[in-house]
Amino acid sequence: MIYVPNTIREMIVGGALFVLNDSGGKDSQAMRIALREIVPAAQKIVIHASLGDVEWPGALEHAQAGAERDGLPFVVARAVKTFFEMVEHRFRVRPGPNSPCWPSASNRQCTSDLKRGPIEREVRRVLRERGLKRVVTCMGIRAEESSGRAKQQPLRRSSRNSRAGRDWWEWLPIHTLTRSQVFAMISHANEAPHAAYALGNDRLSCMFCIMGSRNDLANAARQNPDLYRRYVDVEKRTGYTMHQSRIPLEVLTGVST
Repeated sequence: MIYVPNTIREMIVGGALFVLNDSGGKDSQAMRIALREIVPAAQKIVIHASLGDVEWPGALEHAQAGAERDGLPFVVARAVKTFFEMVEHRFRVRPGPNSPCWPSASNRQCTSDLKRGPIEREVRRVLRERGLKRVVTCMGIRAEESSGRAKQQPLRRSSRNSRAGRDWWEWLPIHTLTRSQVFAMISHANEAPHAAYALGNDRLSCMFCIMGSRNDLANAARQNPDLYRRYVDVEKRTGYTMHQSRIPLEVLTGVST
């Protein structure tokens, strides 16, 4: 079910470190399961980019439990700022009235500053500690999720991170899997996905994602009304809407504060 490119086979034989990015969601979980029989446990670690109070409760613990189940080191990557600190700063320094303070599909600062940057920092630290020069970061991104993700290369060398003798690759092991195949893989491994999926969630990361579906946003609003109220309050105070649709959260979710 999982295609393993020759480059990945060479990296395994060469003793590379494989970093499993785990958000606590179903795709990360399925990826970890899929790699059980492909990459030796001694060459794997699991990293979770903690989003603090804006991520689904239990996401970190779910990722950690999976790592412990497979006997893998678990690393938490934390940003130096919070999501709301980032939004408030952007509001203060915005160059004009048409410069939104929330991240957008074209400016995913939430991903770069709160996830990718902290994860890369931790990866570099682990490589130094282990004296390694070869690494493969693995992500549970699937083509079925969006047209943008379908266009992503399942395997590519990171020119930005490959330097000073360091060989850094990025791999999407479950890129071709469907949603049903992901859940089947989790079930077959006698594991359960995060509880948010039982509520009908499609995805799991930030409770209120800038690209989240109406269904997921409404679920989050009902499950965490205090956090929801904070998002709505910032929308009203700044005059900028959080969601990429530019529709206010209270209209999108149908949940009033």
